[in-house]
Amino acid sequence: MTYPIMASPILYSLRNCPYAMRARIAIFKAQQQVSVREVNLKNKPVEMITASAKGTVPILVLNNELALSNELALSNKLASSTVIDESIEVMLWALTNNDPDNLLYQHDPAALPNMLSLITEFDDEFKACLNAYKCAKRYRENNVIECRQACEVYINKLEVCLTQQPFIMSAQESLVDIALLPFIRQFAKVERQWYLRSPYPNVRQWLNHYLQSPMFTKVMVKRDLWVTNAEQRQ
Repeated sequence: MTYPIMASPILYSLRNCPYAMRARIAIFKAQQQVSVREVNLKNKPVEMITASAKGTVPILVLNNELALSNELALSNKLASSTVIDESIEVMLWALTNNDPDNLLYQHDPAALPNMLSLITEFDDEFKACLNAYKCAKRYRENNVIECRQACEVYINKLEVCLTQQPFIMSAQESLVDIALLPFIRQFAKVERQWYLRSPYPNVRQWLNHYLQSPMFTKVMVKRDLWVTNAEQRQ
């Protein structure tokens, strides 16, 4: 799928949302210039909801005119805009426009479908296990170990890959690495002491490579909440 490129796209984001995080990582890697609007999902800006009724981040609006639109004109402006509100689609938009590190493995036509298949597996299956694990730990339920072991099926799969090579797909970084990174980060934080002693040294090394990088520091910079023009006038 190809997307039109417009000046200064707007990205509605939330700093610690893993989906928004991986979108920002891809945008950073692709050296794309976007205007990041940090939002509060308990008080969603009308511009964000108008852009995508889904109402979750990330939302990428490829039309900078929206930044100057008033609320009355907003819906008309959006009619001619392109909105991308799935994190993987945002990542593909960014890297299709510019991929200096060849994260999409353009040298191998079969690579991208394989990457997307693995990402989907983690998004659909691992994420459900991770949510259950986080809830069990947070509410001190008696099935924390069982929930963790369900996650470990997927963590072990990564450990096997990373035993053979420094990145998940091969010796070269790929879309998969930056797409899974935010979720593995969440897993590592649930039971921190257990994780540090867990039998996954290569996963820890891989994760630390990212968390200690200048890239991650820049992607995770704290931003003030974005306020609408109407709020500024109050």
